[in-house]
Formats: sequence, structure tokens, C-alpha cells
Amino acid sequence: MNSEWARTFLTVVATGNFVRAAERLHVTQSTVSARIQSLERTLECTLFVRNKSGVSLTPAGRNFVKHADTLVRTAQQARQDARIAHGHEGVLTVGARFALWVGLLMEWLARMSAQSPRVSLRAEIDSDDGLMNRLVDGTLDIGVMYTPHSRPGLTIEPLLQEVLVLVSREPSTGGLPGDRYVLVDWGPEFAAKHGMHFPDFGSPALVVGIAWLGLQTLLTQGGAGYFPLRLVRDYVNAGELHLVPGGPRFTLQAYVVYPTRNNSALLGPALVAMREVAAELPAS
Repeated sequence: MNSEWARTFLTVVATGNFVRAAERLHVTQSTVSARIQSLERTLECTLFVRNKSGVSLTPAGRNFVKHADTLVRTAQQARQDARIAHGHEGVLTVGARFALWVGLLMEWLARMSAQSPRVSLRAEIDSDDGLMNRLVDGTLDIGVMYTPHSRPGLTIEPLLQEVLVLVSREPSTGGLPGDRYVLVDWGPEFAAKHGMHFPDFGSPALVVGIAWLGLQTLLTQGGAGYFPLRLVRDYVNAGELHLVPGGPRFTLQAYVVYPTRNNSALLGPALVAMREVAAELPAS
């Protein structure tokens, strides 16, 4: 299937209009219409309902969205892999949550660059669900995350046990979240433990899905929140953040996920280096 058709389809979905899709793609409206018609003929179904205000997806169109996204990403990565820089033996695509890049996988990148200079590395950031989807569709070689899901053909391996600590911008004497509490979504396991220790806690001031955003909020606006000790240790030592006395600590397991059947010559050294970096982190 032509990946350009899929990209055009996603652009029409995003803009809701063939005219705006044509403008964004820098082609004529007739070109957009022809691509969509070719796609519909290939799939043997109608993807859009045309109306005066634009277009809306049919049930078949809604089902095709995720497949179109996979087609476009796979084609993009295939083009990139085919253009491996001269002197490189292969491409390794690694994805993780932002919090796992900081202080962990950034060190791994440096080690890989030194140990395997002929491997071209591609680093990406995504949610745990996004990483799992990428691993399943084959556009990601290694994923590092907190909440993996068992899937056929994938190996899930414990990599690092995080210790989440309650820190605040201002010195605190209490062990309970305050009014300016920033709740980071560390996954269902953390949510369950948090709810058990703070059963009477109401709504947080802010909920974030990216730890970096929550940490920057604490540093610039004040408040308190739970973060991995390895992320906040330097801030605590510098007096920019403070451990909240009596604040319970929670553990959070990080995992590395990769295809069980893989190019061991490429993934093997990368996984060894990742385990080494994780093992060398300071004890919590």
C-alpha cells in the first residue's frame, strides 16, 4: 500500500477538510481526492462521509486510523534505516519515558557511542502504551518503561527499581501532600499505593504525565510531588528541593522490553550496556 495515501488520509483526518489537507501537504485538492479514492478502492470501503462543513470518518475510517499511523511511521523509519550513515553497520531505535532518559539512558547513549561507534542510534520519547505499540508493530527495537504489557514475541526484563520520594520546594515539617501538590502519573501501581497511604487526599493542584514538567513546576512555582530519588538527589543536595520528613517512599520497577527473536549482534551489546549503566547507579 502506498504510504503517501496513508499520510494524506491522516492529514485529512487532522484538518477535517480536503482543501486544508491540500494546503498542508502542498498539493492540489484534486490530488488529495485522487489519493483518498485510490486508498478506498484498495481497502474496498468508504473512509469519509463528505458534507458541507468538510468530512467525517466512517466506522471503517475510524478503524483504519491506527493502521495508517503505523504505515506512515514504518515507511519513515524504513527510509531512515536505508540511509544509514556511511560507516555504520546498523540502526537501533530505542524509546523510553522522559524520566528514564534523564540520568539513565543518557548515560547509556554515551556508553554505546563509545563502545559501538558503528551502530547508528535513534532515541525517542513516548508513553508506556505508545512504546508497547511501537514494539508490537516493529518500529522500535528496545523500550524502557514502568508499565509494560505482556505480548507474544516480546521479552520483558526488570532493569531498575526506582525509589519515589516526596520532595518540596520549601522546607516542610509534615509528611502529607500540601495544597500545591503536583501529582505525577507514575502508573496504576503507584496510584494504588498512593491512595492507600493518603486515603483522605483530595484533588491535586496539578496532574502531569511527564515527570520533567512536574519537576520544573516545583522548581519554578513551588509545591511538592513524588519523583525518583535519582532525579532529585542533586537538587536536594544543592538545597533547591527538600525531602519531606515522614513522607512514605514508594518503589517503582522499570523494565526493558525487546523482541524475543532479534538481531542479537545488534541488540546484545546494547542490552548489556543498559544493564551495566542501571547497575552502576548510586544506591537509593
